[in-house]
Amino acid sequence: MEQKDINEEMVQKTVAFHGHMCPGLAVGIRAAEVALREIGPHAQDEEIVAVVETDMCGVDAIQFLTGCTFGKGNLIHLDHGKNIFTFYRRSDGKGVRVASRPEAFGQPDPEWEALRSRLAEPNLSQEERDRFWQLHEARARQILDIPLENLFELKKPQGKIPSHARIMESVICESCGEGVMETRTRRFSGKTLCIPCFNQMEQR
Repeated sequence: MEQKDINEEMVQKTVAFHGHMCPGLAVGIRAAEVALREIGPHAQDEEIVAVVETDMCGVDAIQFLTGCTFGKGNLIHLDHGKNIFTFYRRSDGKGVRVASRPEAFGQPDPEWEALRSRLAEPNLSQEERDRFWQLHEARARQILDIPLENLFELKKPQGKIPSHARIMESVICESCGEGVMETRTRRFSGKTLCIPCFNQMEQR
């Protein structure tokens, strides 16, 4: 690997955090590499913000390697289904939008594709499953070796830097009695409801 910012030891720690090596995780590792190179090191308290437009495996790599997490409020998920990651540095407003190049991954291995399509089949042998994961990891390793400029297109961020996370008051849902953040409530027939209860009431 030609990585300068994320060495093999960090790759292995990221794999341990996620649970396995796969192409999605490899994409996240490389996106985190861009973040570390362009924006700065591990996020302390909310200095670095990551906005991810997917919920795929690579988001675990971004959390682990950049320190941006849902719990701190500096990892924001937009459910767009895109392998696109935007990173900001609050101190000076610098940001970069990291978009995967569709052509970067090349044509998938036909054997890998065939095995992947059969993973849910109960008659898939253990040998075939092992072979799939072997090819799966090999594909991930290929992604780790692709030059960053071939793997991603770097763009200007869209929109402003997300605001700092705020601690909101909790209120009690008047249907289930559970506490819910006040900004996540809905009103229905004069009652303050959590989102699940609101959805149930609306569908009756």
